[in-house]
Amino acid sequence: MDLKLICEQACLVAKAAGSFIKEERQHFHVDAVAVKSFNQLVSYVDKTAEEQLVSGLSAIFPEAGFITEEETIGSESKEWMWVIDPLDGTTNFIHDIPVYSVSIGLIHHHKVMMGIVYEVNKDEMFYAWHGGGAYLNGNPISVKLNSELGKSLLATGFPYYNYEQMDAYLQTLKYFMQHTQGMRRMGSAAIDLAYTACGRFDAFFEYGLSPWDVAAGICLIEEAGGIISDFEGGNNALFGKSIMGASAALYPTFSDIIKENFSRS
Repeated sequence: MDLKLICEQACLVAKAAGSFIKEERQHFHVDAVAVKSFNQLVSYVDKTAEEQLVSGLSAIFPEAGFITEEETIGSESKEWMWVIDPLDGTTNFIHDIPVYSVSIGLIHHHKVMMGIVYEVNKDEMFYAWHGGGAYLNGNPISVKLNSELGKSLLATGFPYYNYEQMDAYLQTLKYFMQHTQGMRRMGSAAIDLAYTACGRFDAFFEYGLSPWDVAAGICLIEEAGGIISDFEGGNNALFGKSIMGASAALYPTFSDIIKENFSRS
């Protein structure tokens, strides 16, 4: 299995989908938006981009199955699975806020082996494969080696449909607002994770996400030298609906705050 070669080919597929998304944004109209469920928006752009990804990735690795956000293809349980979000940051896209991405993960028996996040408007390709390191546009990246919470810049995503743990989230947010250099909410979890992998953010946390939101970013952070876990400190960030990631230096302090607050909820 040549993961490097597959990754290089998959990056081309991601960029082609990103080019389609960027072109469509020039004449996109809000009338094209449909509501899947509360605060879950979708358009023909998401669906067409996903069809392009499924077609391109199938040609690269036909033995692999798919886990897709827009259900372009039925999910099959296979040894290898592509996990794709054709447009992470759909709400940003709809409102013409230029922060959205194409996210592609490849998992093997629930272990993320490859991750690609293509930030469309900045033309930034983040990619990593198991044992191969993490890269941005061909250059190696690593997490920030800061161990002090007071010197850190954190990223998060606000709950937008599941409010069951809102009190714990707001308590955590309050603590970090008072004890860090700031918080950022970009509107694309894939970009948040990619930015953490390259050291723009020191750490990231969010709950209520799906596998296609985080699969690529998990690989990016791990290959960039960081630590990923769920809110309990376990290894179920991919399917467990909660995720936190940081450098090994910052993770103990950062994760303790999150675990303490959410253990009460």
